[in-house]
Amino acid sequence: MGNKYQAYPEYKDSGVEWLGQAPAHWKTIPVGRLFRRIKRAEHTDKELLSVYRDYGVIPTSSRDDNSNKPSEDLSPYQLVEPNDLVMNKMKAWQGSIAISEYEGIVSPAYFVYQPVPKLFDVAYPKYIHYLLRHPIYIAQYLRQSKGIRVNQWDLDPDEFQRIELLLPEKNEQINIFRFLDHETAKIDTLIEKQQQLIKLLKEKRQAVISHAVTKGLNPNAKMRDSGVEWLGEVPEHWALKNYRYATKIYRGKFGHRPRNDPAFYDGNYPFIQTGDIARAGKKITTYSQTLNEKGVSVSQKFPAGTLVMAIAANIGDTAMLNFEAYAPDSVVGFKPNHDVDLEFLRYSLLAALPALEQTSTQSTQANLNIDRIGTVKASFPPLEEQRVIINKLDNLLERYADIELKAVRAIELLQERRTALISAAVTGKIDVRNWQAPNG
Repeated sequence: MGNKYQAYPEYKDSGVEWLGQAPAHWKTIPVGRLFRRIKRAEHTDKELLSVYRDYGVIPTSSRDDNSNKPSEDLSPYQLVEPNDLVMNKMKAWQGSIAISEYEGIVSPAYFVYQPVPKLFDVAYPKYIHYLLRHPIYIAQYLRQSKGIRVNQWDLDPDEFQRIELLLPEKNEQINIFRFLDHETAKIDTLIEKQQQLIKLLKEKRQAVISHAVTKGLNPNAKMRDSGVEWLGEVPEHWALKNYRYATKIYRGKFGHRPRNDPAFYDGNYPFIQTGDIARAGKKITTYSQTLNEKGVSVSQKFPAGTLVMAIAANIGDTAMLNFEAYAPDSVVGFKPNHDVDLEFLRYSLLAALPALEQTSTQSTQANLNIDRIGTVKASFPPLEEQRVIINKLDNLLERYADIELKAVRAIELLQERRTALISAAVTGKIDVRNWQAPNG
């Protein structure tokens, strides 16, 4: 942690091998002396809670990906009260363990532990929350778990109760918590700013592409109404045409179900899927799967130099194919006519994505098909002007990508600092007893 914080004046062996040295006045107390497992059912009217590795115990409805109550009977769900310890014993080794600040109910798959009255004399629940989620403790959960299947570990509840909690005196815990709450909030604010920057860059990227391929780069160009909602006004010398007249569109194919039948794979022919497109960036130069002769007979070949687009899963992801390959029905390919540059076509499709999505009904993701794509109208400048636009966009987007990369790295470093700070404070590597929150 650098020289900003002091160490404690005196340390001793904690008496627990995996905890090592600790400040001389800190003590260890087993989990089982402070928490008792409890089951409180029949509270179906309460808010649904979950334990997340990154957030702790929070209302399930606060997560965009999980906003609905389950349809099953909620009577076996367990009541959780503030200061209860909640754990997913299958995922404790991933950090799915926390002290709750909420009242609500959790799945019967969770273990709920109620604090014993003595806990409040010797421990501050919010401090215990930090401690239980510390990497040293998470490593212990894995050590005390039994493997039941791949990536599934079952934490032994009896062994969990024997795990020793390393505790300073309660007033010191409160001060460490306040220190961590203040310092991690500052770090979280910086992380949020970087995340906002990444979001703004993505929006800016879309706006810049859209403007360049519909309005061009010359602000003084004479314009005309295209009669197409997503295009608006376009330079009057640009051609307007449906995508089916600007490019040959290939329909991907895999005419056998199930698609993962091993009899069709592991041959000499590259097989491109939506994941390959998502990972590629601008060009696909590698592939992760191949077809054999049998696989080729039920699939669709795309020539080298085809622009490929995902129409399921990562809808709208596009990349250029550097080699001949086959593709399933979740991918379409474009081979532009002689008067359309492949890279301009890619930028045009990226700009047209909102219009393309509007052509697909909302009931299913996978119905952005070649017929619908073909009917969307786009605008195309002369070939030379297309290439000028491509160069301009390439340079701009490279700059945006560089800024985004720096923002991602900044987030990683901030997250590392956050973890290191918590670690140093709850294991006694730094002494923050005299820390006070700055005024203002």
